[in-house]
Amino acid sequence: MHVFLTGASGYIGSAVLDALVAHGHRVTALVRSDDKAERVRRSGGEAVVGDATDGHLVARLAREADGVVHTASAQDVDPGLIDAVLDALGGTEKPFVHTGGIFTFGAAADITEDSPVAPPALTAWRAPNEDRVRTSAVRTTVVAPGIVYGRGAGIPTMFLGDGTAPVRTVGDGTQRWTTVHVDDLAELYVLALERADQDGYVVAATGEAPTVRDLAEAGAAGSPVVTESVDESRDRLGAAFADALLLDQVAAGSHARSHYGWQPSRPSLVEHLRSEAAGR
Repeated sequence: MHVFLTGASGYIGSAVLDALVAHGHRVTALVRSDDKAERVRRSGGEAVVGDATDGHLVARLAREADGVVHTASAQDVDPGLIDAVLDALGGTEKPFVHTGGIFTFGAAADITEDSPVAPPALTAWRAPNEDRVRTSAVRTTVVAPGIVYGRGAGIPTMFLGDGTAPVRTVGDGTQRWTTVHVDDLAELYVLALERADQDGYVVAATGEAPTVRDLAEAGAAGSPVVTESVDESRDRLGAAFADALLLDQVAAGSHARSHYGWQPSRPSLVEHLRSEAAGR
């Protein structure tokens, strides 16, 4: 399959690029610079330098491909890009895989694809874009990742200590985060693309839901672990970001396994942080 991919130089998108190439797909990636284009080519993809807000370019690349994966999701990008892709794929059987996020569901102890949505201010902008994707006649799937880790990046790297400076929790650290390794996540994107559901939706979560305190202790590497008040975390991280990270969220990811045949296999986030801390 010839796949048009956005975000191929980004955190999630670069893993998706690797997974698509590994599964034998031809990938054309839209990137913003020659340097990023060269990185795409080294990973086995083809690159077009341009802007994801260029609707005419996006529509052309979507028409030329057999399917579209959008990982460069952003508030200023999604409305125009979604319209361009849906218009280009209308009347075809070509799939479009769009990126959502776990924060959409707010605080909940058993998040599934049918859970009510209650997004924090940080990600409230996603809802109308996802509605546009899901109500279209195009074969679409929204992938909603948990908190992503692996490949030396992701939000949880905030808990990697240096043995001296304190590692701070977010709030008191009792909230749970639902998580997914970036390479396991990339495999789910490929499965969603190949399945080509009509109005598909899948929560990308491995079932691991450690507390923030567990994560801080796993990554501390001898640094003291310091808890914060909610107000202290909001001052340090910004109110919108802190409020999202303060959500207590648990998801089993059962639909991803049963419907898509997903088999996540990478180490848990606690194991990953312990390994990263030990290597410092």
